[in-house]
Amino acid sequence: MTPPSHEPDFLANVRRELSDARVWVDRLIVLAHAAAAGLFIVGFTLLSNAAIHQFEALTGPRPWLALLWTPAWVVALVWITQRVAPGAAGSGIPQVTAAMDAAVTPDTRKRFVSLRLSCAKLLLTSGSMLAGLSVGREGPAVQVGAGVMLHARRWLSPRSGIDDHALLAAGGAAGIAAVFHAPLAGVVFCIEEFWRGLDSRASTVVIGAIVLAGLMAVSVFGNVTYFGRIQVQALSADLLLPAVGVVLACGLLGGLMARLLVLSAAGLPDRISRWRAQHPLRFAAACGVGVAVIGWVSGGATSGGGEAHTRELLSGSGEHQAGLFVLLKFVTTWLSTWSGVPGGIFAPSLSIGAGLGHDVAVLLGHPATPALIAMGMTGFLAAATQAPLTAFIIVMEMVDGHAMVLSLMAVAMSSSLVSRLLSRPLYGALAELQLLRVMPRG
Repeated sequence: MTPPSHEPDFLANVRRELSDARVWVDRLIVLAHAAAAGLFIVGFTLLSNAAIHQFEALTGPRPWLALLWTPAWVVALVWITQRVAPGAAGSGIPQVTAAMDAAVTPDTRKRFVSLRLSCAKLLLTSGSMLAGLSVGREGPAVQVGAGVMLHARRWLSPRSGIDDHALLAAGGAAGIAAVFHAPLAGVVFCIEEFWRGLDSRASTVVIGAIVLAGLMAVSVFGNVTYFGRIQVQALSADLLLPAVGVVLACGLLGGLMARLLVLSAAGLPDRISRWRAQHPLRFAAACGVGVAVIGWVSGGATSGGGEAHTRELLSGSGEHQAGLFVLLKFVTTWLSTWSGVPGGIFAPSLSIGAGLGHDVAVLLGHPATPALIAMGMTGFLAAATQAPLTAFIIVMEMVDGHAMVLSLMAVAMSSSLVSRLLSRPLYGALAELQLLRVMPRG
C-alpha cells in the first residue's frame, strides 16, 4: 500500500524561495522587460495612430494626392527595409516563429528578433500607415515585444531557468496582449503559437510577463473594449443558416488570402515574380499605385487597417458598399503585403471579416447584424491566420461578446478547417521562408 503523500510545508517552501536572491533578481529582470515591452507597444500605438490621422488629414481634402504620396512612401520604405533592417519586412510573427527554431543559433536569431529590429519595426510599420497602406500593427507588435523581451537574456543568470524560447514566447504574446488591450488573448496566443518546447518551469514567469505588458496598455488607454460593446439579441436557431454562410465565406476567402500571401512571398516562376525579384522598388511603386487607386475609388475606405470602418459597421452608422468593400479591401491588403513593407494583416482581416458578416446579414435579410459581423471578424481572422483560439478570444474581448462565446468559438474552428483545405498554416509557411532566407538548404 502506497503511503499518503505529505502536504507542502509552507514555512520550508517560503525559506527555500527566499534563500536565493538571484532567482528573484532574474524574475524582476523579466518583469521589467515585460513592462518595457508594454510601453513600447503603447508608443507604437500612439505613433501609428498619429500616422493614420496624418494620412487622412493630407489626402482627405485632396484624394488625388495619394496617387503620388503612397507610391513614393512605399518605395522609400522598401528601400530602407532592404538596406537597414531586412528582418523587419512583413508581419513579424513569422520572424518570431523562425527565431524559435531549434537549428537557429543566437547570432542568426538576431537577424529575426532583436531590440534594434524592434525599433526599426515600430518606425517602419508606422511609416506604412502614413503611406495609407492596408496593414495593421498587431503582427508587428509581436516582433517588437519579442525583441524587447529577448534583450533580457544578457542580464539573466545561467541558472535562471528562462531560455530564449521562453523570452520570445513571452514577448510575442505580450505584444498581442498590449496592442489589443487583451491579456487573455495574449496568453491564448502564446499557448496556440509558441508553447511547443517551452520549459514548464518558466511558464509562470512567461504568463506574468504577458499580463504585465497588457496592463501597461490598459493603464494608458483605460480598461475599455477595443470596438466597444455590441448589442446582441438572444441567439436562436434561425441564425444557423446565416452563420453557415459566414463560415463558408470566411473560410474560403480567408484560405485564399493565406495561400496568396504564401505564394507571393515564396515567388512563382512567372513574369511578375521575376520582375519583382529583379526590380523590387519598381514593383513596390506599382503596388503603391494600385493601393492608392483603389483607395481613391473607395473614398478612402480601404486605407489603413480598417478599424474605423469596422467600428461603423458594428454601431450601424456610416456607409458600406456590400460586396465591393470586401473585394477592394482584400486586394489592397494583398498588394500592401506583397510590396514588401513592414505591416501585419490582423486589423485588415478583422475589417474584411466584418464586411463579410454584414454582407451575409444584408443578403439574407437577417436582423442580427452585429452578431453576424462579430462572427465574420472571428471567422476571417481564424481562416487567414489558422489560429482559431486566438481569433475568437481576440474578437470576444474586442467587442465584449461574452454572450457569444460558443458561437464565436464554433465559427472560428469551422472557418479554420475550411481554410486548411486551401492553404497551409500561414505563419508556419512564412517562417520556413524566413529560415530559407538566412539558412539556405545546401
